[in-house]
Amino acid sequence: MGEADPCGPLSGVTVIALEQAVSAPMCTRTLADFGARVIKIENPAGGDFARHYDEVVDGQAAHFVWVNRGKESVTLDLKSAAGVDVLHRLLARADVLVSNLAPGATARLGLAPAELATRHPHLIVVEIDGFGAGGPLSHKRAYDLLVQAEAGVCAVTGFPDSPAKPGPPVADVTTGLYAALTILAQLCERLRSGPGPGARIAVSLFDTMADVMGYHLTYARHAGVDQQPLGMSSPAVAPYGSYGTADGQTVVLGTTNDLEWQRLAREILRRPDLADAERFRTNPGRVRHRAELDQAIGEWCVRHELAEIQKVADAAGIGNSRYNLPSEVLDHPQLVQRDRWRTIDTPAGPIPSLLPPAIVEGFVPPMNAVPGLGQHTDAVLTEWGCSPAELDELRAKGAIGPAYA
Repeated sequence: MGEADPCGPLSGVTVIALEQAVSAPMCTRTLADFGARVIKIENPAGGDFARHYDEVVDGQAAHFVWVNRGKESVTLDLKSAAGVDVLHRLLARADVLVSNLAPGATARLGLAPAELATRHPHLIVVEIDGFGAGGPLSHKRAYDLLVQAEAGVCAVTGFPDSPAKPGPPVADVTTGLYAALTILAQLCERLRSGPGPGARIAVSLFDTMADVMGYHLTYARHAGVDQQPLGMSSPAVAPYGSYGTADGQTVVLGTTNDLEWQRLAREILRRPDLADAERFRTNPGRVRHRAELDQAIGEWCVRHELAEIQKVADAAGIGNSRYNLPSEVLDHPQLVQRDRWRTIDTPAGPIPSLLPPAIVEGFVPPMNAVPGLGQHTDAVLTEWGCSPAELDELRAKGAIGPAYA
């Protein structure tokens, strides 16, 4: 990647984050990874509740260290008038405000988009919520699992008699990335048109998951049926799934078109009878007869070891992979040989952290530290014009947290 860019493409952009859990923190971490300055506002009484989900990372929560590197933590009690006043001082010099508070929380704080448009017209304001405004569920709290269930994601995951939530918090993560993309679009507009009024942006977890469910919703609308979950297979194509091997491992094999199926049947299975069968000639037919194909492939795979299966599949141009546990991915050769791990600082000491997915020639992501609660309160507020006496006064009022040890 070359020499590290000391600035980054978002250098000079200041983001204020009123965030909890994953969706907004993923949005702002993405911006921080590209060089934006992210100031995370936290309640002095405990901060982001994701800090306390567990203690597995040297006493810190895995969720928190995952999505909060590269940020500055400032404690403000936004239930106090003094705390809100300080927030407005920060917003006056910021470019972006990102929030994912409970429904109605920003309005109660006087931070509704319409009010911010009047007081800080330059600001790009992004609210991440659960279900979007104006609907019968708009008032409800919305966690990742709740939204995935409401949007039908759990119904197409797992098995017909055992629906499941996808393991990663895909509603939170995808919504955070959509929000970051929308912010970048607004910043590009400023480059094109010059300084001007800000923007009011709303992104909901439900709308994001409805979009992610686009294939399944389109199929249900036009076919009139709900596709059933198939575990590690796909309702869209066949054969496509996982199979046990002779050495007790699991291989995943997939075809996405008719030519790949022909190669799989003839060059790997050595079953010209299957390749020539009319019922398997096209993908819709193979989907209808999926069980027969899975049985044939499973019987072949269980007679061969994983390495041999992958070798012949690669030679035939058939997609394949090994089923891995998370603990096996930690030292995955594709990560190790490409040097994808870095060390970042945290209040409890250094930990490994993956580089962001995008590799940009000439830019090395900053990979800065995970902040302690309130670690940057005094430094940031001093930079924004607070005197030592004013900091003492704010602290005496409880508007900011204790001095960081």
